[in-house]
Amino acid sequence: MELYRIGETLFPADRQAIGKTEHGYAALVSREEWERDKALFDLGIDDDSVMRDMDGTIAYVNYDALLGSFNVPRRENICGEPYRFSFALDEKGIVFIDDSGYVNRCIQAIVARKKWRAPSLERFIYDFVEEIIIADSPLLKGYDQKMDRLEQAILTGEPCDLAAEINQIRGELLDLKEHYDQLIDLCMELEENENGFFHSKELRYFRLLKERLTRFRERVNSLREYSFQIRDLYDSRNEEKQNQTMNRLTVVTSVFMPLTLITGWFGMNFVDMPLLYKKWGYPLICVLSVALVIVLVRYFKKKNWL
Repeated sequence: MELYRIGETLFPADRQAIGKTEHGYAALVSREEWERDKALFDLGIDDDSVMRDMDGTIAYVNYDALLGSFNVPRRENICGEPYRFSFALDEKGIVFIDDSGYVNRCIQAIVARKKWRAPSLERFIYDFVEEIIIADSPLLKGYDQKMDRLEQAILTGEPCDLAAEINQIRGELLDLKEHYDQLIDLCMELEENENGFFHSKELRYFRLLKERLTRFRERVNSLREYSFQIRDLYDSRNEEKQNQTMNRLTVVTSVFMPLTLITGWFGMNFVDMPLLYKKWGYPLICVLSVALVIVLVRYFKKKNWL
């Protein structure tokens, strides 16, 4: 178990600090430690099975506590298995139940970077959620640059299959959108303050988070629309190439169709067929065939079909 007292920053504390600190506490426990020591936090939770059954980032209002869970996509693999952890809080502090090590990294980052002039439990929660999304601005900028590169590749006709990459980007953006939607809902639940755990003047932190997350979601929506446009452009370019190929095949077929007719005609070998027994018949047919090819090719070029 790791226990911190909320002050100018997070200070390591012992178990006696639970419920006795001026600005609250933050605790990090494993699932096993939670099952063994949850009575120590006096959160009034009779049944915590809901915390194990929650799917996604969500908060659940209990009589004496606010329970919830986080599903945080791994930024290095958005569509992969997310970080999953639970939490329970009241007016005295917040307890994280995590076996992945993700919460510990967030807390250590807060300890290293944050100093609070007006410390509070609400400010800690604000900085914790901010730590989850701290790298998302460059992440979304990277998606923008990646799609610019894909669009340029499509326009310049680079010989590569971009469909899989475009679909992967669309899937990752959809997962990010769902992640922001759930975080916004969580912030709304915290701002609602149904149990009165938070000071009214501190609720502004949850409003700030909600507004910031909303901007991220809007940016993701814009990127998703951009990805749809790129996919449409990719499909139209492929269709254009297929049409060009079909045009060439049609032209080739049209050029050789008269020759096929001539060879089929003279291959019937009727006795009274003109030119069949003339010594200049064969050269004449050859010249006629070549002339037909030249005329048809020039005609197709004039029509811009070649």
